Amino acid sequence: MEGQHQQSGARKPDVPSPAGRVDLSRLVTEQPNPATARLDILDAREICRLINEEDHKVAPAVAQHLDVIAEAVERIAAALRRGNRLFYVGAGTSGRLGVLDAAECPPTFGTDPEMVQGIIAGGPQALTRAVEGAEDDSEAGRQDIRARGVRAGDVVVALSASGRTPYCLGALQAAREAGAFTVAVTCNPGSAMGGVADLAIEVVVGPEVLAGSTRMKAGTAQKMVLNMLSTAAMVRLGKCYGNLMVDLRPTNEKLVERARRIIMRVLGCDASTAADLLARSGNQVKVAIVMGATGLDAEGARRCLDEHGGFVRRVLDEAASGSS
Repeated sequence: MEGQHQQSGARKPDVPSPAGRVDLSRLVTEQPNPATARLDILDAREICRLINEEDHKVAPAVAQHLDVIAEAVERIAAALRRGNRLFYVGAGTSGRLGVLDAAECPPTFGTDPEMVQGIIAGGPQALTRAVEGAEDDSEAGRQDIRARGVRAGDVVVALSASGRTPYCLGALQAAREAGAFTVAVTCNPGSAMGGVADLAIEVVVGPEVLAGSTRMKAGTAQKMVLNMLSTAAMVRLGKCYGNLMVDLRPTNEKLVERARRIIMRVLGCDASTAADLLARSGNQVKVAIVMGATGLDAEGARRCLDEHGGFVRRVLDEAASGSS
């Protein structure tokens, strides 16, 4: 599939207006929602009911694209396994969601901060306030990709509800020129971004409760896709055992306690033993588990994990078969 476009929705190109600009009225995400046409005269309870009712449409919409999302996951996992990187790129809400997902990877999965990176139009200041016009600068998207040193083997995921954000289009074009594998996550079918990317995930959730406010259903859909991309890719890299985050970084009191509880659950040991193993492992949960299961010291446990691709289950299964 390298170099080929795969879309998860029907192709229906953006239509230029007479002035040469995209006609936003043709975008699903810009349409008024008939179900909420009288929103301004409703009481708080009814407004919340309608928002909740619309939110119920998001998960089924995402479910229609699981095959293409899984393809993206495998591409990401393969890239990270080879030592390459994953970049999320977006503007506004989409950009903030990408930065959020990237920021959660080191504490949750023990990754190097360079492995998964978020890039937002307008830079870090755009995380807390709107940077006017940043999303309209396609050249800035290109420059930001180049500044991060995106190269062949990396994966770049661009996020935009409309699927036509110039900043994202510039970023995708620069990423493709650099040889990276590109993914577009949008909420409109046949999007411009989907036409540029190697893989398009186009989750159509319909008009928003508040017309055009894509921080709502479209934002939720993008967050759900991001949850799948990062979590599933990390699972494929051996970052969990069962459903336990055995590669977490215990950087605060809550996470230290969680790390101990994970060790206790996997090994069936008491709290004191778990705390001792965690301390001797250098606060590395996977290493602590292997130490407890095999009797190896920390260095030996690390080597053992490396030999088994970082998968705790493979180590424990081998240890169990050797003792039976």
